[in-house]
Amino acid sequence: MALRHKMLRAMGDYGRIVRAGSYSMAGLRSALKREAAFRQEVILFVILAPLGFWFGNTIVERALLVGSLVIVLIVELLNSAVEATVDRISKERHKLSGRAKDMGSAAVTLSLLLVIYIWALVAYEHWR
Repeated sequence: MALRHKMLRAMGDYGRIVRAGSYSMAGLRSALKREAAFRQEVILFVILAPLGFWFGNTIVERALLVGSLVIVLIVELLNSAVEATVDRISKERHKLSGRAKDMGSAAVTLSLLLVIYIWALVAYEHWR
């Protein structure tokens, strides 16, 4: 019963929701200001998202086309967070730091390959 009460109380904590939104906006502003890759991917999103809405014939196609672009932004933000954390801990080169940064970069690359794959499949369906 106590857990249910806490969950219901948390749903009504609008101050926490506002603070969380403000932290999220600060993170987006920081990424736009400091991360060139994020800016490039935002430009890609701004160009391709409207095309995804136009190009997709069904709701599912539109969700896949635009959603895959959103995934790239999410993964880039997480990669930037990993890089900032590693840099905060130490600027000196370390095998584990390099591995963490490389894995974050690999995640971004996979998300970009997912965009290419989804867009290619939808294009193939339209033009076959």
